[in-house]
Amino acid sequence: MSLKSCEKTGTNEVTLEITIDADAFAAACVKAYNNTKKSITVPGFRKGKASKALIERYYGESVFYEDALELAFPAAYNSAVKESGIEDVDEPFDFDVKSLGKDGVELSCKVTVKPEIEIGEYKGLKAEKETVTVTAEDIDKELKNRQEQNARIIDVDDRAVENGDIAVIDYEGFNDGVPFEGGKAESYDLEIGSGQFIPGFEEQIIGHSIDEEFDINVTFPEDYGAEDLAGKEVVFKIKINGIKVKELPEIDDEFAKDISEFDTLDELKADIEKSITEERQKKADNDFESALLDMVTESVQGEIPQCMIEKAIDDMIHDMDYRLQMQGLDFATYMQYMGMDEAYVRETYKEQAEKNVKLMLAIEKIAALENVEATEEELNAHYAKYAEAYSMDIEEIKKIIPDETAENDVVSQKTIDLIVNSAKAVKPKKTTAKKTASKKAKAAETNAEATDDKGSADDNVSETQDKSEQASQNEESAE
Repeated sequence: MSLKSCEKTGTNEVTLEITIDADAFAAACVKAYNNTKKSITVPGFRKGKASKALIERYYGESVFYEDALELAFPAAYNSAVKESGIEDVDEPFDFDVKSLGKDGVELSCKVTVKPEIEIGEYKGLKAEKETVTVTAEDIDKELKNRQEQNARIIDVDDRAVENGDIAVIDYEGFNDGVPFEGGKAESYDLEIGSGQFIPGFEEQIIGHSIDEEFDINVTFPEDYGAEDLAGKEVVFKIKINGIKVKELPEIDDEFAKDISEFDTLDELKADIEKSITEERQKKADNDFESALLDMVTESVQGEIPQCMIEKAIDDMIHDMDYRLQMQGLDFATYMQYMGMDEAYVRETYKEQAEKNVKLMLAIEKIAALENVEATEEELNAHYAKYAEAYSMDIEEIKKIIPDETAENDVVSQKTIDLIVNSAKAVKPKKTTAKKTASKKAKAAETNAEATDDKGSADDNVSETQDKSEQASQNEESAE
């Protein structure tokens, strides 16, 4: 038996007294000897050839004790945790080895445990929920989007650039006569009037013809992401290489046949209406659920161990790093590009991480109160969902996803469903525009999509609005 005693010694903290018996410690000493004998020198013997007993006589019988304790402790600790019934949330600390020798080991350590929390009401909650509607204008807008996507691009060489044209340009930006990073590109397709570049840039392209070279003067916005350019007046040297125009197809039955499986425009419109309705309904449902879970989270009472928040931040950064890698960019490079360090990002994520931890604890608490369990049928359905999503055999999925993880996922979702199904949806009140977060905070939340070009030329002349919008989206996804 590894556990000698378990005593609460602080908020979310217990002290365990653990023993390792003589046989287990002796076995650990043998293992320590086998692991290190090749590096131990004893006069008269080649390395690795001296026996354990000889090494102990030469260096002292305790020569392997430290390594043996490191080898034996994990199993003893895990056994003690299981015997005590605690749920540890961090590595043990504040060790005190009381005895160490041939008779075994006796030591104590402190452990941070999962907090006991109290929660408020979680059934019969009320939250706003949008009523989903789709108008004719919504359908027409989507049709125009598809019309744009299927437009033909035609070269024009008999006139100057007009608003709405695609100007093929070379450009290079200069700040006080010095080229700045990210301010140069060649044969760049710029749709005039798209608002893709900073104010004043696109307008000054209008009226110029192919092969014409000229300068334009613009001022970067005061809140521009690159501090060395914010509010600066700069000069761009421009050359027009070509002019293109979009030729849009007529929106009719033939258009429907060309871009879809439908024979008529009316059928295509009906399908668009269905798709928009489903998308908006999903968003309304998700927003409703998020509002309810926010209420549950806010009702949590209890002191949360800082280590749990830090681990939640680690998970968020790991997720961010993964998404960046999918874009071919590592976390360190992204931080450098955004002019931030990891400490700032961690501070930015702190509030959301704490909410995530509180929600997790609340879901566990409610599941326990309501005796929510996962049935074998539900677990199989859970595995089957992943098998279908990844085109894998269900048995292979079971090898990847541990039973405990799958069970927790099912129980968590059933608990969330319990909260949502018992809640009441109310009509949204009229709201005013929400205050936006600080520019840097949004930058920290910007997802990997904002860095697709890894600082390419158009990054430094595009509006910062795109990054702000992507930052907000990333914040929502983090929740």
